[in-house]
Amino acid sequence: MSLFLDALLDSPLDDSIRGVPPGAAPLRLRDVGAQGWRPAAGDMALPVLTLDEDAFAANRDLIFAYARRHGVALAPHAKTPMAPQIASALVEAGAWGATVANLQQAAVLLRAGVTRLILANEIGGRASGERLGALLAAHPAADLRAFADSPAAVETLAAAARAAGRRLPVLVEVGAGRAGARDRAAVDAILAAVVRHPGLLVLDGIATYEGAVATADPAETAANIAALMRRTAEAFALVRALAPERPLLLTAGGSAFFDMVVAGLAPVAEADGNATLVLRSGAIFFHDHGVYERALGALDARQGFACGGATAADFRPALRLWAEVLTRPEPELAICGFGMRDASFDQGLPRPLRVHRDGTALSAEGLRVTRLNDQHAFVAVPARHDLAVGDIVEFGISHPCTCIDRWRVLFGLGADGRVRSAYRTFFG
Repeated sequence: MSLFLDALLDSPLDDSIRGVPPGAAPLRLRDVGAQGWRPAAGDMALPVLTLDEDAFAANRDLIFAYARRHGVALAPHAKTPMAPQIASALVEAGAWGATVANLQQAAVLLRAGVTRLILANEIGGRASGERLGALLAAHPAADLRAFADSPAAVETLAAAARAAGRRLPVLVEVGAGRAGARDRAAVDAILAAVVRHPGLLVLDGIATYEGAVATADPAETAANIAALMRRTAEAFALVRALAPERPLLLTAGGSAFFDMVVAGLAPVAEADGNATLVLRSGAIFFHDHGVYERALGALDARQGFACGGATAADFRPALRLWAEVLTRPEPELAICGFGMRDASFDQGLPRPLRVHRDGTALSAEGLRVTRLNDQHAFVAVPARHDLAVGDIVEFGISHPCTCIDRWRVLFGLGADGRVRSAYRTFFG
């Protein structure tokens, strides 16, 4: 364990953190599990966001098994939880490394001892390059690969390498819909720019992101991704011609269409014999009751999850949001104590799963979140439901990436529903 992580476990928690009961004596992060808190019993200040640790572990084991079966590696995207404890644990469990989206995220993970990183984004101009160089100079063990999708991005990375005093591996980004070189001419320009800096930069492979070409039409999405994978393979051949001996990376893969990435790029890596396909899936470890539930349902519908007898339906939503009923101002309306500051809403509203009253779990059938204010959730209540003020409602969320970032601490629950750990998040 790095000194940073060890110190993190000794960092204090008090009632300035959502979830910690008001008036509770400050305690260390590592001692949270000894408190025996159960959000379903009202032991914690609500609202609170929790992680079902058994579900998370099962999801981890399932995606790792899939990766082994298909001969690919995993660099989970750290932007989803931005919890260095989680990123470090995934590397210890066998992940190739981790993915970050910007310099702040890279700095956090490097301090936590996660040294093999994919910087899956362009970072800006010369000033950003010099900041990256300073970061690398401060972490001589860092093994970081960075994206470039234009000659200007290459110059940024050259500035970083110059400031760091060492060569920087470059992944040429091919793309559509978001960042990435759009055609052969753009790829050639990037390659030429890298070659102009032999003492500063080295070609390390090809990157892309398939989610940017997805549409609402499954057939169109499949065709778009297949075309992107072909362009990525063609660009990889150009990199290989310039780096005939170097071990190279092919990297892509979010949490919705990674099967299409494997189908398109794993044969390329295998035929090359000196390349590794690295998936950057991050939300898959958390799953959800919304956008990823639908995405993995679609994955099973196309029979894309080939992993022994397992299916994508075996992934389990691991996040829960707990909130009290504050008022029943109308017969078919309840107001619960959470809102846009607590939950994601960009890919669907939270879903009521269970109602907890005096230690008993009751049905949430018919309950439906209709809208959110900053700190209020409007819940439609059928006439037959006796939802009462003070009841604790357990919600599932949609889109982990835009939910966890609202929380400074994510509390891990054991199978008994009690808090047994706490994870500090670092979203900046």
